[in-house]
Parts: sequence; C-alpha cells; structure tokens
Amino acid sequence: MLVDSHCHLDFPDFADDLDAVIARAEAAGVRTLVSICTHVSRFDQVLAIAERYENVYCTVGVHPHNAQSEGAIDAQKLVALCAHPKVIGLGETGLDYFYEHSPKNLQKKAFIAHIEAARETGLPLIVHTRDADPDMIGILRREYAKGSFPGVIHCFSSGSELAQAVLDIGFYISVSGIATFKNAQGLRDTLSGVPLDRLLVETDAPYLAPMPHRGKRNEPAFTVNTAHRVAAIKNVGEDVFNAASCDNFFRLFTKARRPDFASKALFEGDAPCG
Repeated sequence: MLVDSHCHLDFPDFADDLDAVIARAEAAGVRTLVSICTHVSRFDQVLAIAERYENVYCTVGVHPHNAQSEGAIDAQKLVALCAHPKVIGLGETGLDYFYEHSPKNLQKKAFIAHIEAARETGLPLIVHTRDADPDMIGILRREYAKGSFPGVIHCFSSGSELAQAVLDIGFYISVSGIATFKNAQGLRDTLSGVPLDRLLVETDAPYLAPMPHRGKRNEPAFTVNTAHRVAAIKNVGEDVFNAASCDNFFRLFTKARRPDFASKALFEGDAPCG
C-alpha cells in the first residue's frame, strides 16, 4: 500500500475523469489520497471531493501564490474549518520567492496564520517552499520556539541545510517526482541522509509527473514510480519503503483512518502498513 500525501484533485485537469483517476490509483496500490487546498475561497470544492470518495482526505489553506488574492488569512477561520472529519491538515502554505506572485510580507503573514492554526488544532502543516530557505528556516525556528506544531515540507527540492532544520523540529519530508528526474542528483544525495521514518511520498498531481511519465499529466497512481526511486535512494526494498512511508503518513496525519483491509476485497493480498 502507498499514500499519495499531496495532490490536487479539485483542479480542472481532473474534471472529466476523476472517477477513473481514483480507480487507477487504487489499482496501483495507492489506497489513501490527500487533496490539498490552495484557496480558502474554494475550500467547498476541495471538501466535496473528499466527501465523495471514502479514501480521499483534504486540507484547508492558502498557497503562497494566493496570499494576496485571498486577502487576510484568519487563523480562527482555518481552525473552524478543520473541525470537519475529512480535513486532516493545514495548507498548503509557505513561501515562494521564485515566482513571488504575492508580496513576501503577505506570504509571511499568511504562513504564520497557518502555523497558529496548526499549533491550536494539532493538525500538521503542509509547507511549500521555493527559493526561500533562509526565511523559511528563520520563521519555523522562531514559531516553533513559541510552541510546537507538526508538519511536512511537501515536494522537497532544497538542500541539506533546510532538511536538517526541519528534521530538528520534528517535521517530515515529502518526496515528489522531482526525485526521479535525471538532473536531480543533488536532491537524491540530500534524501539519502533523511531518516526512513521521516519520509513521505506524493505526486503533487497534476504537476511533476515522475519518470517514465514526465511530460504527461501527473496522477496519484504514479506515486508508485516515485516510491520505487526513493526505495533505491534509501537502499531498501520497495516493500520496506512503502510500509515505512505509509506508517509515517498515519503517524503524522492522525485524523486519517488506515484502510480496512479485512472489509474490502480490493485490498486482498495486501499487507497493512506497519
């Protein structure tokens, strides 16, 4: 079994064949999916998909690209929306200085509001960071000193300094299809030093399809390709990595339920993670 810890099932890319996308994921052994919110204003659409499929969960949050267009982020509104049983995390949030679609100061304010909500609810923070490592490290360290909160750096593509900083505060690191790209040896070198019990795997679908699907629309079934490569990076068997990443996910996302293998014929022949 695998978990796609980060995808965007509400995006228009999946509007015409979402049932088939979910079915292909299940057939590939990807039995739990998390559809990530990028606009609080569109949260109802994200939640509707999570409510439609038993094996899909969701988050609530504002992507740093949208920190300006979404307006001031109210931590208490985020907390209230987290009460729904299908909402298992906060984000994605963070800092993106590569595109800087929203001013840096607004990205930082929105990020801190999400941190406050994560601290209050105990739900994990899903963090996006690009070309912003010094500010990301500084904010996480300062905020963590005020009170702990769980989290994961999604689609990790940075170096060892950020990796160590987030591991030091108990965060997890999620690996996307980037780790399979030919020019990503530096990333693979960094991932080789991340403890197995801190790794998750994701697609970020519809983006970043892993090899050998690069250039196509990404989808949750392709989680298996990234997991295959990460197992090789960690020098462990695929079954070992898959079980570890699955256990890591449910340890972090405590509101998510493990699939009931005994009750679904679809799961026959699989071993529960852990």
